[in-house]
Amino acid sequence: MQELLTNFFNGEVYAQTFPFLLTGLWTTLWLSALVIPIGLASGLLLALWITQTPSRWSRRLAVAYVDFFRAFPPLVLLILIYFGIPFTGWEIPKVAAVCIGFMLNNSSYFCEVFRAGIEAVPRGQTEAARSTGLTQWQALRHVVIPQAT
Repeated sequence: MQELLTNFFNGEVYAQTFPFLLTGLWTTLWLSALVIPIGLASGLLLALWITQTPSRWSRRLAVAYVDFFRAFPPLVLLILIYFGIPFTGWEIPKVAAVCIGFMLNNSSYFCEVFRAGIEAVPRGQTEAARSTGLTQWQALRHVVIPQAT
């Protein structure tokens, strides 16, 4: 029992590693503050594109993007971006690779959340908004999206 306490609850080890843990915490918070808003915005745009576009092919392309990045494991995506992009001749910083990977992944998940919310709003809500003189996009902005989120 003493060995367990020495190995896992050693105050000296905690004192040595605490600055590294704080650096990791700061990096995580900074990346989250950058990636989440961009993922939310791109997910909302994708959901609007999927639910509102009349073009069947562009809708299928957007759905394929969402399905692919939802099914692709984030760690594999990060490794592919970080080690794969330099093979094309582009050098990207580590932080940019992480941001790109998580934005691709997050946007696909947020798209599904927004799409489900938009499709859950009854069609009569949009028709009622349109009957008051709102355009399609005004009805989406003022009626559908607030109910969907």
